[in-house]
Amino acid sequence: MTQETPAVRTIGLDVPSWPGHRAGQHLDVRLTAEDGYSAERSYSIASAAGEPVAITVERLDDGEVSPYLTEDVSVGDQLEIRGPVGGYFVWETADGGPLLLVAGGSGIVPLRAILRQREHSGSDVPVKLLFSARTPSELIYRDELDGRHDGVEIIYTLTRERPTGWTGYARRVDRALLAETAWPAGKNPLAYVCGPTNFVETVAGELVALGYEPGRVKTERFGGTGGR
Repeated sequence: MTQETPAVRTIGLDVPSWPGHRAGQHLDVRLTAEDGYSAERSYSIASAAGEPVAITVERLDDGEVSPYLTEDVSVGDQLEIRGPVGGYFVWETADGGPLLLVAGGSGIVPLRAILRQREHSGSDVPVKLLFSARTPSELIYRDELDGRHDGVEIIYTLTRERPTGWTGYARRVDRALLAETAWPAGKNPLAYVCGPTNFVETVAGELVALGYEPGRVKTERFGGTGGR
């Protein structure tokens, strides 16, 4: 297990019967209490196809599953898993690009899987990743992202707290920011947008307004400010 941020943990899963997955898919985790009460939540898979299965979980204070996964689960514990799930928000080498990945908060998780898929497949498709978070401490996988020098451009924007000397953007993602940072529509990019519902709807709508083909803007969303 890896503590990504104070509220986010990546958990590796040993699933003997795992059939394999594609970058961008998710799985369901079900917890059952001694009294029989159960709760189930979906979590994006954080690993590329062929890598050991891993999920990255953000703790939600009012959550029924995430507090256990981020604070209490230990190596050797057994979890009830169903998956992989989903076939729309996925990327494979043959899908090409250029790729525009836009993440809001923990929406970075499936996009990280796509980046790792690109790396492991040897693809040289150009990528721009625009990652929006509230504070620097909420930039999940930042060390891994900052270490990329393989045709992937990482662009950060912070919406609440900026440290002294911050050189990234300090604003919400809107049409003007996308026009400045995203691939021009003329390059026929393939976009993946993941994050809270309002964030995803805004970004997807603005990309289409900028000329992106609607069928090439794939979205994955979750309610509230938490997520997979």
